[in-house]
Amino acid sequence: MHNDILTIGKFTLHGYSLMIAIGYIVAVSLCALRAKKKNKNQDIITDLALISIFAGFLGAKILYLIVDYKTLFSEPKLVLGFPGIFSGFVVYGGIFGGVLGIFIYSRIKKINALEYLDFMIPFIALVQGFGRLGCFLAGCCYGAPTDSFLGIVFPEGSLAPAGIKLWPTQLFSAGGDFAICGILLLISKKNKKNGNICILYAILYAIGRFVVEFFRNDLRGTVGPLSTSQFISLLVLPLAIGLGIIINLPKAKVDKEKEDKPEESKEDTKEENTEESKEDTKEEKTEESKEDIKEEKTE
Repeated sequence: MHNDILTIGKFTLHGYSLMIAIGYIVAVSLCALRAKKKNKNQDIITDLALISIFAGFLGAKILYLIVDYKTLFSEPKLVLGFPGIFSGFVVYGGIFGGVLGIFIYSRIKKINALEYLDFMIPFIALVQGFGRLGCFLAGCCYGAPTDSFLGIVFPEGSLAPAGIKLWPTQLFSAGGDFAICGILLLISKKNKKNGNICILYAILYAIGRFVVEFFRNDLRGTVGPLSTSQFISLLVLPLAIGLGIIINLPKAKVDKEKEDKPEESKEDTKEENTEESKEDTKEEKTEESKEDIKEEKTE
């Protein structure tokens, strides 16, 4: 609602930037504490956090330029110059960029990418939640007009239309992101399969984002009747579900084989022992018979 937090000379601290910074500080701090508790390498966690910030920023900006390519070609300085370079992002691009950065780093360091991604993904959702609070302060990503008691009136100077009640879609998204963070942390306590937490994040975020997009009314790209983010969500959701099935099915199959093998092994062993016992008994009887015949002849 109030984007200009502090102005000193020509420098202005904006609410969006402040909330993003707070989000990263909180997320990295909590991630480090959790890493210490779980005996994870804290240096790797710190490196991955920094890499995800840079790669996420780059990915979000690239996808925004792809979506808003007309502005890029007509007014390149507006989106690539200062301060335009620090505004205009697509969250899905940031997610893809951050995940790709983590995978590349993990490949170089020869560590399990899925293990560390599962560990960090709840805090990525946390940062997203703070980012949406920043959107609320700036007035961007605003909702459609409404008469609902949940409607918010933005002031003059905000990026949102002023003087009318709008759906607070930024707060809807922030609440959803914080909820996803909590759910992932709870599920991760019992999860033993690398990749499941990351997949669950993708499923929950895709569903939430698809729904919230119906309430938004800001200018953004479209693919037919859907917004760009809705279209991407429809691609991400079945892909994530499919990967979840692939990751978890082999384990179930192996467990079943392990349960069946001991019974088969016992039966095989029992049969072998029975056959050996029969052979031994037969041999003993044959030897005894020979001895008896020999003794009778001697007598």
